[in-house]
Amino acid sequence: MPLLLSIVLAAGTLTGCALRELTRDCGGTDDRVKEMAALGILDSRPAGAAVARGFEKVDAGCWADSGDVSVYAQRTYAFPGTRAEVAAHYRTAAERDGWTPAPEASSGDLCFAKERMSLRIVFLTAEGLAENGHGSRPDLTAGAGYSISADSFVNSGAEAGC
Repeated sequence: MPLLLSIVLAAGTLTGCALRELTRDCGGTDDRVKEMAALGILDSRPAGAAVARGFEKVDAGCWADSGDVSVYAQRTYAFPGTRAEVAAHYRTAAERDGWTPAPEASSGDLCFAKERMSLRIVFLTAEGLAENGHGSRPDLTAGAGYSISADSFVNSGAEAGC
């Protein structure tokens, strides 16, 4: 019996860290989520862009997966102009706000980094909107409908990346 007890205690000690990692969740991230939702860059937009119908509020929250905990905030805009105009606006606005182009982003991607956060601009397509349950949205697929999102890992040494 003492041998069995020793094995159980040793196993518990060895797996304790792993179990704690698996049980990490979004508890205690409310303030960080609010900080992300308040990032000024999310409200920056090219002249003529409008908050998309049905997306009036910043979508912000937390997700946890396999021990990784991340907070995010996102805005969605309809823009009657071109993708090139959107890209030019955010390259300037992000730089002015202290964001730098992410070194791992491909040349066509709009992705920036700042203080362990990443910022992405993603152009919307009819297919992508349908996959996410938003149906047919000509206001977002004509011109350059897009979303801008920021995310950051919580309590981790991991860098947010593109």
